[in-house]
Amino acid sequence: MNPTDLTIAADTVLAAGPILGGAGTSGLAAFNGIVLLAGLRGSDRVKLNRDKAAGLGIGLGILSATADTALGQMSDAAAQLPTQLLQGGAFGNMGIGGVALGVTAIAFLFKWKKLIIPAFLGVGAGVIYSQAGGIWGIAHDGLLMMAQSVGAL
Repeated sequence: MNPTDLTIAADTVLAAGPILGGAGTSGLAAFNGIVLLAGLRGSDRVKLNRDKAAGLGIGLGILSATADTALGQMSDAAAQLPTQLLQGGAFGNMGIGGVALGVTAIAFLFKWKKLIIPAFLGVGAGVIYSQAGGIWGIAHDGLLMMAQSVGAL
């Protein structure tokens, strides 16, 4: 066996990612969505409560907003509903930062019987964070940087 063959094979593995094979943010978004779906449908491995459902939803919203796929379109739709309800005039002239604050409060503060609601609100909140900037943008950018690091593994 030629030593250059080993070097080329090692370079290919490093380029694809030594651990996860270069999953990328789209792959992590899909994985996050599968975990959230398993928890919502009932799984002996994934146990959800309100906070976990909303947190996984936020992660899914942030990760899928960067993907230009059907998952990204779904998360954009999840963000439009609360944005239209809160910015529609009933609550005054609310900016997108106020919408981010309102959606987060609604997802985490109420006791929900159906966990799909905080999960859906979390997906919308993740997208809204990217639009709002400020402290919401810091959380959004931090999660994306971590996801890109993990996705490069």
